[in-house]
Parts: sequence; structure tokens; C-alpha cells
Amino acid sequence: MNIRSLTRGDGVVIGAAVVLFIASFLTFESFSGFGTSESRNAWDSLGTGLGIYMGAVIGAVLIVVNRCLPQPRKVLGLDLGQVGAAFPVLAAWALLWTLIDVPDGVDAGAGLILGLIAALVLAGAAIATPLSPPLQAALLPAPKPVAPQPYGAQPPGGYGYPGAQPQPGQPYGAQPQPGQPFGQQPAPQGAPAAAQPPAGDFSPFWFAVPVTRPLFAEDGSPTPIAELAPGTWYLAVEQRGAALVAQTQDGRRGVLQDTSGIQRG
Repeated sequence: MNIRSLTRGDGVVIGAAVVLFIASFLTFESFSGFGTSESRNAWDSLGTGLGIYMGAVIGAVLIVVNRCLPQPRKVLGLDLGQVGAAFPVLAAWALLWTLIDVPDGVDAGAGLILGLIAALVLAGAAIATPLSPPLQAALLPAPKPVAPQPYGAQPPGGYGYPGAQPQPGQPYGAQPQPGQPFGQQPAPQGAPAAAQPPAGDFSPFWFAVPVTRPLFAEDGSPTPIAELAPGTWYLAVEQRGAALVAQTQDGRRGVLQDTSGIQRG
């Protein structure tokens, strides 16, 4: 799971879910009569506390978890995020009519009013995020690329550091020999020197995407095989016109069709 794939819309969903959870402990309804007054919160009725308030919170969890996964998950053929968005919509609908149909002698409490507002915001953010580019912007800024390593220094450990540019056929972290192009295997002694590659040849490089973008299979299938998230470095191993063949952290390769605004390491 990669929390850097979260968007601003997901941040609104998380904030609204927290407010909704707090509202469940506030006064839901209050009533008075015969010289006495009583009040109750959402947890005095499990149907309200679990079925409405926590149902919307669970929906928010499903939306956020689906965003953090490398590939979207499906439930009965539906995207997990779509299933999660249905919960706050139903909660907002139930709380709206509960507020409209408050019986005589009963006053709506802060928990009911605040819960309705939070449910509406949560549902609105869940629905609007896939449609609104401002809400699709990364919630956490991408880290700045590290400076290139000095000659002879080993790059830092772990996948995703752009300090070196691995080449096919050379293990990551292997050091080039003086006078030898990076990534080229040294020729055996006595063997004729290999021709130098043209200067315009493609060289693998590290890059990061500004927003979440799909990675498609190399065979041209329209179904994404992975999702590139902001804040993570990926390795571009080949260029195909305006597209790049990228490699993910788990070794999968695919075609990144939208390369606009990428940040090179």
C-alpha cells in the first residue's frame, strides 16, 4: 500500500469520516416533558450508530484503502471505491429525513446536524474526486529527487532511488569502468572492442508522476495492469514514441501512455 497515492479528495473523505465519528457521540435527539428532559446519542440505538454513522465511516475506509492499493479491487464486479461511496450516500439520505421528520416535542441535537453535514461532505467528495482534477491532485507532495551519486559511490539501498540509471544486463548498483559506457559489460581480454552506441540511444532513467496514472500492458490491452502513484520513483526502461515502458516496484513492466509533467530523477 502506498499512502502517497492519496488525493486531496481522499483527504476530504478522511476528514469528514473523523467528524462523522465524533458526531455519533454527541446529542442525537433531546426531548422534554413532565418536568424532565432527556437526550440520547446515536449509540443508544445500534441501528443508528452502526447502521448509519459507522456505515459511512466504513465506506470512507473502503475508499481510502482502494486508493492505496497498487491495483483497484472489485466486489461483485463493482470497484471497491464505488462500493465505499454508496455507504455515505445512504447515510446522508437517512440522516436528512431523520432531521426533516423530527417528532413534535423532540429537538434535533448537534450530533444529528453535524452528522448530516459530515455525511454530505463525505458523499460529495467520494463522488466528485474522480470527476474533478483539483481533487485528484496528490495529497502528499512528491519527494525531491536525490542528487546524482559521485563517480564510484554506491547508490543508497532500496528501490526507487534515481541516483543511478541501471541498464539491461547490468545488476543494479554495479559500477561502470573508466572509459566504458554505463551499463555495458566489459569485453573479455583479447576480444575486439564493441562499437559505441549512438549518442541518441535511449538510456533508462528514474521518474515520478505528478498524479496517479494507469500502466497498461505491453501487448496493447486497454485494461491497466498497475497504477503509478505520486511520490514513488519508477524506472523507465524503454521509449515508444511519446510513451514509456516503465517498471514497477514488484518488477512488472507496462506502458505509461501519459508522460506529461513527469519528474525525472
